[in-house]
Amino acid sequence: MTFYSALVVAVVFASGTFLLLQRDLTRVVVGIILVSNSAVLFIISAGLTRGAAPILPLEDGGASDPLVQAMALTALVIGFGVAALLLAMFYRLYTTHGTVDLEEIAATEMREAEALERMDDPEREEVPEEEQDPEDGLR
Repeated sequence: MTFYSALVVAVVFASGTFLLLQRDLTRVVVGIILVSNSAVLFIISAGLTRGAAPILPLEDGGASDPLVQAMALTALVIGFGVAALLLAMFYRLYTTHGTVDLEEIAATEMREAEALERMDDPEREEVPEEEQDPEDGLR
């Protein structure tokens, strides 16, 4: 049983890592969610122990570790929060740029930064305001 749970955790984690390395932002978000879920599965599988129960066992001989359940629940809540934040950021990025391809978004950001730099052309000589007014006679 432990081998199968370790195999499932490894496959889910590897799938999430593979998706994190893709160009498409949708796949990156799904990869982060899969990595988060593999952490929850790992915590749950770590609680699959044999031997004496960590708390007072029930009449039927079964017991479960409450610490593992609390940690898994905490990891699930944090994972859902991260997923909600990522999906909100994903939607905002898609509405502003019209694409989910990370290289296209980076190229668009570079073009916008270069356009802002061109607006502030450092080669153009700035003339102080008092020298521009010929009525002052300060020239």
